Amino acid sequence: MRFILRIPGLCAALVLLACCSSEPTLPSVGISANATAYEASRDYRIGPGDALDVSVWRNPDLTTHVAVRPDGRISVALVGDVVAAGKTPMSLASEIQEKLKTYVKDPLVTVTPTAFVGPIASQVRVIGEAVQPRAIPYSANMTLLDLMIAVGGLTKYADGDRAEIIRAAAGKQQTYHVELDSLIRDGDVSKNVAIEPGDVLIIPQRFF
Repeated sequence: MRFILRIPGLCAALVLLACCSSEPTLPSVGISANATAYEASRDYRIGPGDALDVSVWRNPDLTTHVAVRPDGRISVALVGDVVAAGKTPMSLASEIQEKLKTYVKDPLVTVTPTAFVGPIASQVRVIGEAVQPRAIPYSANMTLLDLMIAVGGLTKYADGDRAEIIRAAAGKQQTYHVELDSLIRDGDVSKNVAIEPGDVLIIPQRFF
């Protein structure tokens, strides 16, 4: 004979607690989800802070290494200021090449990004108790673990399990709680989550 214990009040309370939780959560991802994270994109858009090699074939005096200024422009010999931010390397090279035709016969220009930041909408920013808090370019299939590797991990003062991701979606800002201590220090890969372009990760300081 089997006895079934029914506690309707307890079941109702558990259901109510589950439904009333207001803190959103992100689905976890496996480590293997980042297999293509560092594949280069043909449609990469240049952003302020990027470093560019501008090469003019057979014209070493015009070949230069420049950083994109905060206003999104670069300076090129003979051409002057050119807006670089928001353009692909190929389109920027074509524009510079067209402007150089006044001074150089049949110029051939290539633009190669050597340090990537990208437009703000394509960046992921890390603030607070990371070893190297900074903005980094988003990579396809980027995860929270990838992001923490890129910024060197947590400082000894970090309260990683109180970290939050701020994400904008459909014109609204949403906050998600993430557990960095569990992910990095305890190796709990179930705490690994997907990162999206524009995310801001905030890592608070531990209270002693």
